[in-house]
Amino acid sequence: MGSCIICGKSVEGRICDLHEEDALFEFRGSRADQLSVDRYYRGSVDGFAEFGVFVDIGDSVTGLLHRSELDQRLDSLDWDSGDTVYVQVKNVRDNGNVDLGWSIRQSEREFRGVLVDDPEIGHSVLLENEDDEDETQSDDSDEEASRPSTDESAGQSDDESDADEGTESDDSSATNAGAVSRASDDDRVEGTAAVGGNDSGSNTAVMTESDEEADAESDESEEQTDEATTAEPVAAAIGDLDDHVGADVRLEGEVVGIRQTSGPTVFELQDETGTVDCAAFVEAGVRAYPEVEEDDYVRLSGEVRERRGELQVETEELDVLEAEEREEVEQRLADALDDEARPDTAEPLADDTAVAALSDDLVEAATQIRKAVLTDRPVIVRHANTADGYLAGSALERAALPLVTEQHRRADAKYHYFDRRPIEGGVYDMDDATKDTTTMLDNRERHEEKLPLFVFVAAGGTRESLDGFDLLNVYGAPSVVIDDIDVDGAVVDTVDAVVSPSADAVSETTSTALAANVAAHVNEDVRDDLQHLPAVSFWEDIPEPYLEAASEAGYDETAVSELREAVALEAHYQSYEDKRELITDLVFGDDEEDVGGLAGHIAEQFREKVDEEVATARANLDHRSVDGVDIAVLDTDAFTHQYEFPPESLLLDELHRDVRGESDAVLGISTDTMYVRATGDLDLHELVSEVSERVPEGGVATRSVREGTIRYLAGERPAVLDATLDVLADEL
Repeated sequence: MGSCIICGKSVEGRICDLHEEDALFEFRGSRADQLSVDRYYRGSVDGFAEFGVFVDIGDSVTGLLHRSELDQRLDSLDWDSGDTVYVQVKNVRDNGNVDLGWSIRQSEREFRGVLVDDPEIGHSVLLENEDDEDETQSDDSDEEASRPSTDESAGQSDDESDADEGTESDDSSATNAGAVSRASDDDRVEGTAAVGGNDSGSNTAVMTESDEEADAESDESEEQTDEATTAEPVAAAIGDLDDHVGADVRLEGEVVGIRQTSGPTVFELQDETGTVDCAAFVEAGVRAYPEVEEDDYVRLSGEVRERRGELQVETEELDVLEAEEREEVEQRLADALDDEARPDTAEPLADDTAVAALSDDLVEAATQIRKAVLTDRPVIVRHANTADGYLAGSALERAALPLVTEQHRRADAKYHYFDRRPIEGGVYDMDDATKDTTTMLDNRERHEEKLPLFVFVAAGGTRESLDGFDLLNVYGAPSVVIDDIDVDGAVVDTVDAVVSPSADAVSETTSTALAANVAAHVNEDVRDDLQHLPAVSFWEDIPEPYLEAASEAGYDETAVSELREAVALEAHYQSYEDKRELITDLVFGDDEEDVGGLAGHIAEQFREKVDEEVATARANLDHRSVDGVDIAVLDTDAFTHQYEFPPESLLLDELHRDVRGESDAVLGISTDTMYVRATGDLDLHELVSEVSERVPEGGVATRSVREGTIRYLAGERPAVLDATLDVLADEL
């Protein structure tokens, strides 16, 4: 029998079950199955992966410290390969894999003793120091091991020494294998011993002098602590904690993260000045303050300490704020975040009256995007799969990515915290919303990710998107709409911010012009990169100020036209993908290759395909004259190539421009869908309402105002076409 090196209790070995987690072990074995589960071991960083850190335990065994076990984000660790770390063995799998847990103690001093776990040793070994280990295992090591050294005996209690002598005289095999117990670097004693791991019968160790001194002084320390805690904590801001290391402080803020480690519970607390980890301990691995949840606003008191180069608060008291106290802190933090995120009003990229009238809206939309980046909220840009949509989305991407990279240390942060997702027709329907909701809830559950900010560009501005917005709102996901149409009032009431021209200025601008100006507010540093984008987004009648801005950026009219057509063609293929790198090369010329040549090459393909389709369509137009109004009708099922470029929407746009002097409107009609293109203003919702009254059994409904598309029942196609011709003639 031996005595526990911490409490003195008689045990088989040198550490009792209750205090085993207070001791640090140094592994001298060669196989994973020789490790003891729940023990804490010294290790060294072997390498990093996306899912955690590989740690060498001894010379022959490597385990995985999964990122979910860490007390901080993986990308915020300041470890390098070879650094010493302290981990707990959580599990040893049958295949030899070792699961590791995080130790809140990251210094040898913080453990109550240090023991060598060497399953190969079959007897006690006394070492003068670690460097003399080989000498102690010489031929006469058994004799030396049979008696404690003078220094070691001085470090033991009388009872402990007697117990050891009795054990050795009775049966030397009872002291087979153990761990080396030694003091910290400043208090190391000469005598050490070894104890075995899983394969040995019992453990043998000695208590260090520093441990005895710590126990002897514990009463005095407790009295001093009691006196110290009577002092009132100082109210402080997280950003000022550098000035309060070692002092008790009182903080107020929002709990933005909770991590349960193998030791304490770590609350990530945020106020208007910063974020800090607050460790609360009740029992190893047991959740402290279980009533506290993320998004709670709390008042917390504790001592400020510095651990591994970072500040941490050792929590002594934590209270959830309610009612007026919560509202006061919540409002203070919200106001501070708004002030930090809100940009100054920037000059428009060019003289655009429609943009100039939206100064406040541009700032508000930019504030929402900047706030999302500052609070680690992913930004998802949903844009139409058109040239205007891709250009507008790319403008916001250009502005946000540098801010994301600056905010996060992860190399893949620009893919994790910002994403573009094209949608068809500019309508955010239930299919799109369901996909987004499923993804964001999965990310929240698996990665504790915040719900994203959704930014809709050249999309979402009509009532057809309301069902999708309603689903997002159920979960509280914020949203912004940037659209060059007069956004429906119901949409304005549903989302958090809107940038949309007035009804009389709709034809004067594009979604790209609006989004590029928002982007210039998001990040002033990329302003010069955005100068040419508005000009590229106009298919005809490009405003002179935008042409001048493009020219200053190095794009003449030919280059502007080629770039527009190249983006339009690429927008069609794999229309559900963002094609980030390809679009970046086209739009901004970041690649060292001849991107001008790339745009010209793709634009040539665009023109060949479009000209061929327009020629075929023009030859097969059915001109209908109704009350003196000429309406050209194209059967898109019969005279277009289905699912090939150009898509019906773009083809009808080109065809309408081509026959504008001959016809007042163009209709493209398929089995159950109609495309409407008309000269002058046309309210598609009113058109559909009147057609539906004339053909009540036709199931007539608006599909996409942006694309000018109507849906109906295939069996009622003739009646719907006749009614549409009559209504169009009345309108035009």
